[in-house]
Parts: sequence; structure tokens; C-alpha cells
Amino acid sequence: MSGAAHADDHGHGQDAHGHGSFKDYVTGFVLSVILTAIPFWLVMGDVLGDKLVTGVVILGLGAVQIVVHMIYFLHMNTKSEGGWTFMALVFTITLVVITLCGSIWVMHHLNTNMMPVSAEEMRHAP
Repeated sequence: MSGAAHADDHGHGQDAHGHGSFKDYVTGFVLSVILTAIPFWLVMGDVLGDKLVTGVVILGLGAVQIVVHMIYFLHMNTKSEGGWTFMALVFTITLVVITLCGSIWVMHHLNTNMMPVSAEEMRHAP
């Protein structure tokens, strides 16, 4: 069996469904470089002036970059593998959001409800 026939048997040929074209890879690469350069410029040039706003913008650009990677490099969409990869992604994101929000909620309430302790009391604690 030749190499080309072997690749076609497994759907790994040049025109296989689900694989991106050279143009898709270049587009993904260019978008990734831009989405990396913008946060670098924002931080190094102190463009926005407010650290909180800069952090939020960087997190937003990071989320956009994740989507770019999933579409252009991982070839994820609602049609690939009968939608199961997309469903797995949604399930994973749901679990991560629940875990992060729950952890932040617990830490906030622990911090709020703890008894205040002075530095002097800490020195004499067992």
C-alpha cells in the first residue's frame, strides 16, 4: 500500500474534511501574533493607564486568542465528529466556570467572616 493510499484510508490526505488549508493556518498564525502583540504593547507602553482596565482587556484578548486557536489550529466546530468535540468543550468550560466561581465565592466568604486578629494576638497564638 502506498503512502498516499494509506493516508487516504485514514482521512489524512490533503483534502480531508476537518483539516485546514495553508491559508487557514496563516490566518490563524497572523491573528495569534496580533493578539499577542497587542497585550505586550498595552503593558510595555502603559497605554491605558489603569492596571485593572489593562488586565481586563488582556483577559479578553486572551479569550479571543483561545477561540482563534480552537478554530484555526484545532479545527473545532459544531459539525466535527458529530458535534461531540464541541459538546466536550462546553462541558469542560462549564466545569471550569463552576469550579472557579465556587472557589472565589468560598475564599471571599472565608475572608469576610474570619475574626480579625491583630499582630499582637498572632505572636501569642499557639
